[in-house]
Amino acid sequence: MLSGPRNITNDATVAEMDEDGNLVILRRGTNNWVCFPGDENQIGNPPMCADPMGLQWIMDYYVKKPEPTNRAPGIIYLLCGAAQHSNTDPFDRTSPAIPIGPHWMIAWPFHAKQSGLPNTVRDAGAWVMFDGTPYAYLHICGTPWTGNVYNDGLDPVWTMAYGPRAEC
Repeated sequence: MLSGPRNITNDATVAEMDEDGNLVILRRGTNNWVCFPGDENQIGNPPMCADPMGLQWIMDYYVKKPEPTNRAPGIIYLLCGAAQHSNTDPFDRTSPAIPIGPHWMIAWPFHAKQSGLPNTVRDAGAWVMFDGTPYAYLHICGTPWTGNVYNDGLDPVWTMAYGPRAEC
């Protein structure tokens, strides 16, 4: 229930996916969101919450369809973080785990080169996961509510942080 915003998870259906990709309802909800408890000890099975189009994307992904069948963008929250085998191959189940912090997804075809976004794992900002595959999507690190809020009467202040110079 912590994988998505409280105003969504409080009334969401809670379900698990069986081996055949069918939903097993654990608790019936009153909104159109479905949350999965996941198993944080299993790579690629994080707790998450999805709207109907995000759920379609998830179900297609779990049964390894050649491409997702959602016909509109979906939203999927993974605010507890996740571990994934690969950021380039959606069906890799053998590579070492890549830890990924709290994030949310827009499950819709994104292309790094076309959008000008990176396709490498990052701990902040947005990047394209599974770039170049039919399952490519926009991966946004953090929550949609993180960051400073602009209000009338405030002046913008530019801040920037730098790290050590990389050796070439």
